[in-house]
Amino acid sequence: MRVAVIGAGTIGGAVAKALSESGHEVIATRRNLEKARWLEEYGVRLTRDNREAVEWGEAVFLAVKPNKVGAVLGEVSGLLDGKFLISLAAGIGLDYLKRLAPKAKLVRAMPNIAVLVKESFTAYSTDLEGEDLKTVEGLLSSFGECLRVEEEHMDAITGLSGSGPAYVTVFLEAMVYGGLRVGLPREVAKKASLQTLLGTAKLLMETERHPAEVREWVITPGGTTIDGIFELEEGKIRTAVMKAVDAATKKSRILSRKA
Repeated sequence: MRVAVIGAGTIGGAVAKALSESGHEVIATRRNLEKARWLEEYGVRLTRDNREAVEWGEAVFLAVKPNKVGAVLGEVSGLLDGKFLISLAAGIGLDYLKRLAPKAKLVRAMPNIAVLVKESFTAYSTDLEGEDLKTVEGLLSSFGECLRVEEEHMDAITGLSGSGPAYVTVFLEAMVYGGLRVGLPREVAKKASLQTLLGTAKLLMETERHPAEVREWVITPGGTTIDGIFELEEGKIRTAVMKAVDAATKKSRILSRKA
């Protein structure tokens, strides 16, 4: 499929790469093309011209900042009739997109930066059905796992999984520093932390167990883990993470109201 990615920044560039690696023909736009040259290694064609890209594409991914959506769609809306328009802009709802591109096949989606390694969780909302829905899922599955949700949940998805890699890296950095503090070499601390996170996530997914169950498998009476858990609870780590998700969700809702 011919796919245009408008805005080859961090997420847009990752999306263009994943789509191209999945066999799609991809063109991507960016004002500063030099910052996007790395995409040419993956067969992505580059241009500064949004209209050229949209006219060529059968599906268009909109990967610009929320405050740029109106201007970009105002520039290209006449070229979107009958085409898939998949917006990745945080807080931008389907009603707003419909006002600017009324004849496009509209999708609101939220991947995360793990698109780069095709391990994103991508939630999406759309009114499309049938073959059109299959096409959308085929495109989004190029990024990793995708799931259709009601649009009312999209701001919460943005706060949880969209922003989630940032929360995870804060925790991972803390684990690495903990390893350094107790004398581990830097590379050992880093590898141990990363594999522990990866292995735990895989264990939870494959066993479909609740996280609390797996935690209980590790904690033994009078053992080492319970002392570590005591410190985490005293530091209110769960409260901090919940507050982070809540704050990011509220910001997405603010962006929605501004659109």
